[in-house]
Amino acid sequence: MPQDQSRGPSRRHDPYAALRNRNFALYTAGTMLSGVGFGAQSLAIGLEVYQRTSDPFLLGLTGLVTAIPMILLILPAGYIADAFDRRGVIMLSGAGLAVASLCLAYISYRRGSVGLMFLVMFVSATAATLGRPARTALLPLLVPRDIFENSVAWRMSLQQVSGVVGPALGGFLVAWHIPSAYVFCAVTTMCQVAILPLLRIEQKRERRQSEPLSTSVILAGLRFVWKTRLLFTTMALDLFAVLLGGAVYLLPVFALDILGVGEKGLGWLRAAPAAGALAMALILAHLPPMKRAGRNLLLAVAGFGAATIVFGFSKSFWLSMAMLFLTGAFDNISVVVRHTLMQLLTPDPMRGRVSAVSAIFIGSSNELGGFESGIVAKWTTPVVSVVSGGIGTLIVVAAAAWASPRLRRFGRLSDADPGSLEPTNTAEPATDGA
Repeated sequence: MPQDQSRGPSRRHDPYAALRNRNFALYTAGTMLSGVGFGAQSLAIGLEVYQRTSDPFLLGLTGLVTAIPMILLILPAGYIADAFDRRGVIMLSGAGLAVASLCLAYISYRRGSVGLMFLVMFVSATAATLGRPARTALLPLLVPRDIFENSVAWRMSLQQVSGVVGPALGGFLVAWHIPSAYVFCAVTTMCQVAILPLLRIEQKRERRQSEPLSTSVILAGLRFVWKTRLLFTTMALDLFAVLLGGAVYLLPVFALDILGVGEKGLGWLRAAPAAGALAMALILAHLPPMKRAGRNLLLAVAGFGAATIVFGFSKSFWLSMAMLFLTGAFDNISVVVRHTLMQLLTPDPMRGRVSAVSAIFIGSSNELGGFESGIVAKWTTPVVSVVSGGIGTLIVVAAAAWASPRLRRFGRLSDADPGSLEPTNTAEPATDGA
């Protein structure tokens, strides 16, 4: 078996190292439960909005409603994650999400207005935003640095299990009774909240400085990302790729009107990207650490764009499933590289704020990408919207590869630390472990 030379000549790669960590196992189990519920709820929202309005633009608008709280509140949320106990922040966020899901169930049961549904979605997105940086920044405190890349791969693997199960289960729930999907989401979210007090943070934490709330403190994460150019480039690449590749938000149109597979077929289509991500995450968890992470990132995002184009043209359910599977597999490589790089380059007292910046780049771009797809689909057709997004992704990859030689040459993720990559010195070659 290949060895990670940066960790010593005699140490073999243990693919299950992170799973042996009690805190990591508990935390990831809670994340999986919550992910299953939100997968079912997301499918139910898209289906209900489209069934009641037959307007693809409103499907995209669900993305915008979710993105607005992210844009407005994510930087203060990053400060909260660095200033307060992260477990407590996550628990409060989860409680708010559960209440919002129960409200959606009531509105759906009573056939309330679609406008009221959008209002509750906005509240739910606000609760999710306030807890998002804390959820991301907590992970490095649960596992040692030498198995962090492995923990990211396993967390992505197990999250994708919920990504497969959630939409697939959601397809059956909405075929039976749509409000049941919202109730199910509330229950699984509270299960995650109940697990959090069981975590014991055993690793030594860097002492956090008591910093009063100010604009400068809130924006510190933005300044850090901008100065750390390798980190900025990977985030920007993902931002534009995800912004242009918002095909998932149009899946109700493809399932019902183009492929003709109904609600259950929609559930399988929504689950396909997560299945692909799960397969890739399991492969990455069992492989030794990457030797050419930069090249892998560029190729993965290009593959994501190409698969999106084929999906847009497809009239076959099984070909569409295959392409969505590939988009999830390629996207998972990008997630592992970017997330590992971000956490290893960032000191703990700033992880919440840097995670917030990542959420602006990536999280909001998912929802804004859905909004962009809805607008283009409204003006042209859903097929044109998806295909043009895939072409745009390929253009972005080519531009990033040309503009960032450091990213093309970057090697092992384990070599990423603030000392080895000087943020302001762009003349030095990137670390290359190949």
